[in-house]
Amino acid sequence: MKIVGNIIAAILIFFGVLFIWGAFSDTGQPSWLIVGVISAGIGLGIVWFVNRKLVDPGEQKVTLDIDLSGDVDLEKFQCSNCGGNLSSEHVHMVAGAPTVDCPYCGVTYQITEKPKW
Repeated sequence: MKIVGNIIAAILIFFGVLFIWGAFSDTGQPSWLIVGVISAGIGLGIVWFVNRKLVDPGEQKVTLDIDLSGDVDLEKFQCSNCGGNLSSEHVHMVAGAPTVDCPYCGVTYQITEKPKW
């Protein structure tokens, strides 16, 4: 819809400029100036309407599902620094990587998967 609107607006602006230019020629008519200004104005209005940014009144909720390749047991999830028991509430995403905030010692670290072999 946005592309079609911009194409139609470009055509209206183009012909509006041609009518305005033609109105000042030797054989031009004063009504061409009015038609050109109206056509260019409608074209500019369409460009504004199609390209405006709409304000989203609601908040968007983004859910990110992580599929880990290994077995993860959240019942035994402990801080690597102090050994405090953690839950899934202490894990959040930072730049696409799962990160842990320990409420006991205050350390923040990225979860890394250890090889199984």
